[in-house]
Amino acid sequence: MQTAVRAARALLRTSRTGRSSGRLAEQGFSLLEVVCVVAIIALLAAIALPAIPRATSHTRLEGYALEVATLLKADRDAAIRRRSTVASEISASSRYIRSGATGYVIRIPTDVHLDALLATRCRGGKAFAAITFFASGMSCGGTIMLTRLGIGYQIRVNWLTGGVEVVPDEKAS
Repeated sequence: MQTAVRAARALLRTSRTGRSSGRLAEQGFSLLEVVCVVAIIALLAAIALPAIPRATSHTRLEGYALEVATLLKADRDAAIRRRSTVASEISASSRYIRSGATGYVIRIPTDVHLDALLATRCRGGKAFAAITFFASGMSCGGTIMLTRLGIGYQIRVNWLTGGVEVVPDEKAS
């Protein structure tokens, strides 16, 4: 009880004189203590953040599908413009799609399932693991599927027109 009375008297003296005395001056945190706490929190965040998995989001999955479709459309346009054959290489095992016109490579992350349904034969020869575009605008056709956690997109290439479209994969749901 006496300590509470002393503390109240000291507080009263501080409010009258504007100066603190004794133990009341030691209350609170110094700037150095606050900086140390912030530095420790920053250090813990720097250690913990890389451990959080960076999975491919739904939006990023759609972005990959659109990027693949754009690459295929560019290869078709290049085949028409050059008046020659351009083959876009697809490797599901190595997880990439390579442009036949520019050599640009799209790498698909490991958490996204990449599958391709491609023609085995095209214009009398083997099609291998590629979608081939011809000077006429036609192609060998094929479908590339990108799926993750029940969400998916199909990139379809029409064999007759060479047209490329991206559609949500209804089977993935």
